[in-house]
Amino acid sequence: PYGALDRQRPIFKARGLDLSSYFNGTLNVDIRPAVFSMVKPEYTFEHVEWTDLHPPEHFSFSRCKVIYQEVKYAGWVYYPHPETKLRNFQNPSLLEVIALPIPGIIYGAALEVLVNSTEITITKLSA
Repeated sequence: PYGALDRQRPIFKARGLDLSSYFNGTLNVDIRPAVFSMVKPEYTFEHVEWTDLHPPEHFSFSRCKVIYQEVKYAGWVYYPHPETKLRNFQNPSLLEVIALPIPGIIYGAALEVLVNSTEITITKLSA
């Protein structure tokens, strides 16, 4: 069975972003108690029609680095715009990251994500 990203990747490639060397899934990175916002992403693709189950969506991408066990991996923060993602709630404390394959990584593993601060703003919320 194919996931959403598998169906979206050819569309992103046709629009200028080739994700073929990246893992075909996302790392869901919880940054609580902080939230993030895309302010000037490197890529934004509007009106992406990738399924007939709901209306077209907008997606943005910003380069990042994932650090796992002291090794850096290239990646992209993958951002389905919440205003066009009608079926799912988009948690502002959850970074979705598409990265190069990371050997040995498991669910719940600790890692770091370095984002481009001119493209993504991270705001720590007070308790």
